[in-house]
Parts: sequence; C-alpha cells; structure tokens
Amino acid sequence: MALIEIDDPRDARLDVFRRVPDADLRSWPGTPHGMFIGESDKVIGRALDAGVTCAALFMERKWVRKTQPIIDRLQAIDPAVPAYVVDHATFRAVTGYEVTRGALGALLRPAEPAVADVVRGAHRIAVLEDITNYTNIGAAFRSAAALGIDAVLVTPSCHDPLFRRAARVSMGTVFQVPWARIGTVQDWAAEGIPLLHELGFQTAALALSDDSVSIEDERLHAIDRLALVLGTEGDGLSAATIAQCDWTVRIPMSHQVDSLNVAAASAVAFWELRWRG
Repeated sequence: MALIEIDDPRDARLDVFRRVPDADLRSWPGTPHGMFIGESDKVIGRALDAGVTCAALFMERKWVRKTQPIIDRLQAIDPAVPAYVVDHATFRAVTGYEVTRGALGALLRPAEPAVADVVRGAHRIAVLEDITNYTNIGAAFRSAAALGIDAVLVTPSCHDPLFRRAARVSMGTVFQVPWARIGTVQDWAAEGIPLLHELGFQTAALALSDDSVSIEDERLHAIDRLALVLGTEGDGLSAATIAQCDWTVRIPMSHQVDSLNVAAASAVAFWELRWRG
C-alpha cells in the first residue's frame, strides 16, 4: 500500500471524508449497505478484526507512524486500498475537524443481523431505548464488552453505534459485542417485548417505581436469560415500556441522589446482574 500525498482539499478521492453527515453515509452510492467512518487505529483495527472492509484511509502526516500497523495490515489484505496523507490545513478543510484521535477509515457498513441471530445462546443482553447521546451509546457498549453482556439491541430512535463519535467512545467495542435493531417504530416495545419473550428472555426495566425491586434481588440473579432495558438520558424509559417488562429494577442510591447517568447505570447493572452460571 503506497501512501498517497494530496494537497488539494477539493480532490474527489476525499469525498467520502468531506463533512458528510453520518446518516448520509448510510446510503453512500455504490455500496450494498452504506459506509461509516472509523476514527483512530484502535477503532479501525477492531473493525478489521470483525471482518469489516476498509475502502480507504485518510490521515494527517503526524499520524502515519502510529497508523503503520493498520497500513501494513491493509497491505496484506488488499494492496489496492489507498491511504491518503495530507497536512493539517488540508485535513481540516476536508473534514471540518480540528482534532482527531488518529487516522480516519472509510469502512463498508455490514448488513444488519436479525435480533434472533444476535441473541442466540445469550444469557444477558441489553436493550437501549431512544438513547441519542453518542457518548452514552459508546460508553454503554464499552461496559457491555467489559462486563459480560452477550448482545446489545438498540431501538429505532437510538443513536447509531457505528456513527464516528459513538464508535470512538466505545474504543471499537461496537465491533466486539453483537448488536441489532429491535422494533420498527418509536413505540418499539409493543412488538419488541413480545419478541424477547418469544426468544426466552425475561425483561427488566431499569427505572424508579413504587413497585421496583433492588438490583441486588436474588430472584434476578437466578434468571437464565435476562434482558436489561435502559432508557434515555433525560426522561428514562417510557411508561409503556416499563408496563410491558416483567420486572422494574432500581439501583439503590445514597445522599438523596435519585438516578445515575445511563452510561453509569448500565455499568452498574451489567456487573451486578452478570451471568454467573
């Protein structure tokens, strides 16, 4: 793989990196399922580990040395994959980014799997309802990977886990934890909760409620297949979702704190309710 020096930010070869919104990349012309941008050698490397195809690299000169293992790896996979190198001014003119954590990779979005395929054999899964903050999505995936969650399901209104900043915050763990979309409309639970029951899961809504049980309740630990359902940053889970879940679960709090950020709550729940079979 030869490094290709470019000094013109208008060069058409850089179009995929050119301030294209993540959502628009999902319908990138000439690709079966769209594209997404991976940022940093860690994210790109974990994407390659998962079998994702890289179409091109783009980086400032200062990142060439750090990216060399990825460059060498792509050389072995397909020497035709280009690696474009530019100065800071050109990089900023193309992307609009002042700072990145490393090289950018233009990656082919894989086909999205079915829920049943993702959760097959799973004992603990997470369902993320309408979480629109990329930091919280990325952090939840990182906790899921570290703390034994077998799969993650995201509802239709969730931030896309493959969007650049979510994948970066996750440190590439979005490629290590199987995930799929559940439901086809905003009120996903009407079809999603029955589907989870059909697949053998009991469902636990993480929410404050008068009839909630403590996350330390031994009955929860004894459940063979459990889906932990977590809600949005501001309002939490919808009332309709809570009503359809088998359990409503709370994390005991001190000092009159009523709740945790969803990323923190997910880490606590994943650890406490981990599969111990």
